[in-house]
Amino acid sequence: MGITDCHVHINPIWEMRPEAVRLLGYTEATAARFLRDPTAFLEYLDQCQVERAALINYVAPDVIGYTEKANDFVSEYCRAAPERLIAVGGLRPDHPHPADEIRHLAEDLGVRAIKLHPPHQLFPANGYVDGTWPQLREIYEACSRHQLPVIFHTGTSVFPRARNRFADPLPLDDVAVDFPELTIVLAHGGRPIWMETAVFLARRFPNVWLDLSGIPPPRLLEYFPTLPRWTDKALFGTDWPGPGVKDIRANVEAFRGLGLSADQQRQILEENPLKVFPRKVR
Repeated sequence: MGITDCHVHINPIWEMRPEAVRLLGYTEATAARFLRDPTAFLEYLDQCQVERAALINYVAPDVIGYTEKANDFVSEYCRAAPERLIAVGGLRPDHPHPADEIRHLAEDLGVRAIKLHPPHQLFPANGYVDGTWPQLREIYEACSRHQLPVIFHTGTSVFPRARNRFADPLPLDDVAVDFPELTIVLAHGGRPIWMETAVFLARRFPNVWLDLSGIPPPRLLEYFPTLPRWTDKALFGTDWPGPGVKDIRANVEAFRGLGLSADQQRQILEENPLKVFPRKVR
């Protein structure tokens, strides 16, 4: 086994709105070095002593700028090392033919998980319940059928145009009840407002996981003081190179300094990610 970073942003920033790029913290040097050269990124993972990384991409043209081209980007990028790079793609929650799109993502592009971002895509995750977002039911059914985990952004977003009323993870209680075969990942654990809700959902449902990305590792036990009790449901992630996340290896080392036992660290860094993102069969 090896470490998996379950939340890395290797994205086509040339699609992003300029104000979003400035907030993200990318530089042209970063873009030139990593975004167009997967070999350079793999070498960086080696330096960080990280074996695998999930590359989080999604579709949110109105808020961030990403279009469906992000799926083609991450698919092509991960072909450089499909055993190490996990392609995460997305679709609009109002896609007119979601089942066909998810089949295309899974079977044609090799996407391994779907990212939905309620605050950036401006929808409630349980919008199928009252019929306002009927496509969501088809999305969740198709992801279950293709065994694609769905990663939901939970917690606040400071990007321009984001709507944080959609950031509360509680609507995912409906999704977990109605789609028990769907693997659900709560990205960022609802930080900085809804951490207790996220922990409750992860502990209630066997199909719900909580990723620890986007939180400075030295502060993880402030955000999640009960973490030692549910290390079997937590996934390590950095959110690199997001705002304030300068280095993956530094995050790993800070995580190791939390005082969790060796077994608990192994669960979060190595074992749990393999349950959500199994190794790709060559």
